[in-house]
This record gives sequence, C-alpha cells and structure tokens, in this order.
Amino acid sequence: MRKRTKIVLTLCLATAHLAASPQPAPTASPAPTPAPSPSAEPSPSPAPKTPEPDRVVVQHILVSFGDKIPGKKIARTENEARVLAGQLLERARKGEDFDALVKQYTDDQHPGIYAMFNRGLRPRGRDEYPRQGMVACFGDLSFSLQPGGIGLCELDATRSPYGWHIIKRLE
Repeated sequence: MRKRTKIVLTLCLATAHLAASPQPAPTASPAPTPAPSPSAEPSPSPAPKTPEPDRVVVQHILVSFGDKIPGKKIARTENEARVLAGQLLERARKGEDFDALVKQYTDDQHPGIYAMFNRGLRPRGRDEYPRQGMVACFGDLSFSLQPGGIGLCELDATRSPYGWHIIKRLE
C-alpha cells in the first residue's frame, strides 16, 4: 500500500511540475500513510495510464538566455527568461494567439512547428522527428498534452538545457 501511495504521489508531483507552475514544488515530505484497519476494503487499482499517441505536431516558444543556445547570444538573464516564460505561458493559456507569441518571442525559429513520431515507429516523411531526438522534456511533454493543450518545460541541465519551452500541441 505504501509503495502505491508513493507512486501516485510521484505521478501527481510530476504532473504538477509539467503543468508549469512557476513556483518550485513543495519540499516537505508527505505524511506517512496510516495502516489500514482490518475491516477496510481493498482500495481500487489505479486508473490505467492513457496511451500516448503515435504522432504529434506541436508549436513551441523557446525562451533562453545568455549562451545557452550554441552559436547564439541572448541578451536576457536567466531570471528574466524565467519570468518571461511564465508570462508567456499565462498569456497562451488565456487564449492569446500562440503563433503571434511564437513570432514575437521565440529564441528558436518561427514558426517553431515540429512533427514527431513516438518510440518504436518510423518517420512518415523527412520533416518528422523522433521523440527521442528532441531534448527529453520537449518530447515527453509533447506526447503528454492533449490537442490544444499548452505546457511548459522548465530549464533543466539535462531535460531542457536550452531554456524554457512553452509547447502547444496542434495535432
């Protein structure tokens, strides 16, 4: 029972992190799970994980800083980039024209649209990228979003080393 609780808690924390709250996740440890009483009924199995799609098309805004992008110098600081990414995520989720935000703010190329295929599949064309060919957070978040969903990959040395990615799943 404790193992299942830890797994569910870990999944909840991971989901909250991907939901892009600009606040860091709480660091307090969860309270221990009380032992079940002898008359307690068994708890239901966790809901099955929704299968990931075979292919997705996403558009993204990369918000970087300093020299995080090889061969490109960005004038903003890390803190300025973090604040801007949070503001852009909020604006996008409120329904502002995502393509216009990409055009104005991305440190990548406009239109920033990528078609990707999932693990174990082959590309349908030259313009389709393997999920594992993208930085880890970009691929993982792209395949976890529903069409129309918007999420954020936060700066991370291994999972998102170039900065913050605000990603909208188009298809």
